[in-house]
Amino acid sequence: MKNFITVLLLGSMILMWACTPKVTEKVTEVKEEVVEKPQEQLVSNPCTMLSDLSPAAQEEAETAYALYRDFLKLKEYDQAFDLWKQAYYPAPAANGRVKYQFDDGIKIYKHFYSQATDPADKKMHFDSIMAVYDKRAECYPEPGYVEGRKAFDMYYYYRDEVNEDETYELFKQAIDIKGDKVNYFVINPLTGMIADRLINEKISLEEGRKYAMKILSATKYGVANCKKDCEAWAIVNEYAPARLENLEGIEGLYDCAYYEEKYFAEFQANPTDCETINRVYSRLLWGGCDKSSAYAQEVGQAKATNCYTPPPAEGPLKTAFNTYSEGRYMEAIGQFEDFVNTTTDVNKKAKYTLLIAKIYYGDLKKFTSARKYALKAAEFRSGWGEPYLLIGKLYASSGPLCGPGRGWDSQIVTWPAIDKFNYAKKIDPSIADEANKWINTYSQYMPSKEDVFLRNLKPGATFTVPCWIQEKTTIRTAD
Repeated sequence: MKNFITVLLLGSMILMWACTPKVTEKVTEVKEEVVEKPQEQLVSNPCTMLSDLSPAAQEEAETAYALYRDFLKLKEYDQAFDLWKQAYYPAPAANGRVKYQFDDGIKIYKHFYSQATDPADKKMHFDSIMAVYDKRAECYPEPGYVEGRKAFDMYYYYRDEVNEDETYELFKQAIDIKGDKVNYFVINPLTGMIADRLINEKISLEEGRKYAMKILSATKYGVANCKKDCEAWAIVNEYAPARLENLEGIEGLYDCAYYEEKYFAEFQANPTDCETINRVYSRLLWGGCDKSSAYAQEVGQAKATNCYTPPPAEGPLKTAFNTYSEGRYMEAIGQFEDFVNTTTDVNKKAKYTLLIAKIYYGDLKKFTSARKYALKAAEFRSGWGEPYLLIGKLYASSGPLCGPGRGWDSQIVTWPAIDKFNYAKKIDPSIADEANKWINTYSQYMPSKEDVFLRNLKPGATFTVPCWIQEKTTIRTAD
């Protein structure tokens, strides 16, 4: 009790000292974490605990445990570090139950890393962070957790210190070990790495499919079973499924079962809508489903019953449409392009060039190619707003491609999207209602004034949106 009272008095003195006018840094109120006191001893731990120390060493370590966190809350990292070392190194397991000492040590080393300018010093702090993670795994084994935490930090903070392949392998280990119960912070960066590696052909389709399906399964489980981390899982759910959907244009990546599970539900929700029926039928065939499969037969029957249209006359157009309906998208694009190159009808050139753009967008998820053909279609027909509506949709749906699905990088794509919607209705008043609908939809997702000002930017200024868009626009806010 005497030791505990002494600790309280020392802690009060520290806080009083830190809050005097000598402190120039603004101290914000920090809500106390509910943590167990290190004195509350558990029976055993593979690492040294406080109870393993001599009485004098135990008292010194307990005092350090109690005091270093006060300095850390005040961002007095040097003082916190001196006390943290006195607490951590003699008894890294504390009472055999609490774990915050590891996170605190990592936080301190992360600060030192961010302040260092010498590459050798940065490397030293990085190695210390990894060592603290390793000690945590030794003291509190939780297979898959530390692998995920290490990979997360490597991905977002320490790319200069590690090979990207090492980060990727750690993320895979985390989800391999924990499966559906993998921690939420693994999902988004692993999704981005899977997508990039598939697009750049750095991994096989088999490996990409394996981890894409693990990610989708874990996301579904996490959203359904979340407790305190539901907001984090909501963010994951806005990014990972959409980013993986954008990979559907890679032929052979997903198997028939994936397309059946995903798209047959759309058909069941709209069993007589021809646009839905045609899309689902072609997607099933694109995914390798046999026409004789139960799902394909049911959708095919609905197509024959509800969506009959007189076929085009025999010729290249009929061939192209038949190819498209069978899910052979790239082959169909070639056939439509052959028709565009041979016809002398300018309106048909425009119409079918735009159709090619829509296939690239809706079916193959190749946004750069979709924009290229939309602009080409606009060249064939002046005063036509539809190609620019399509480009606006391309930009607006690029949030998961250009960012995490939320936040600045995902929000700024709305600026060039709205530019295109405005331009479409300016040159073509006939599509003004649809353009206004999209403008109203996406205006609410623009960044806030606060987000703009935090980046030292101003509404009305010119800004170039990066990612694949690479277009100048004007900064606007949702509020």
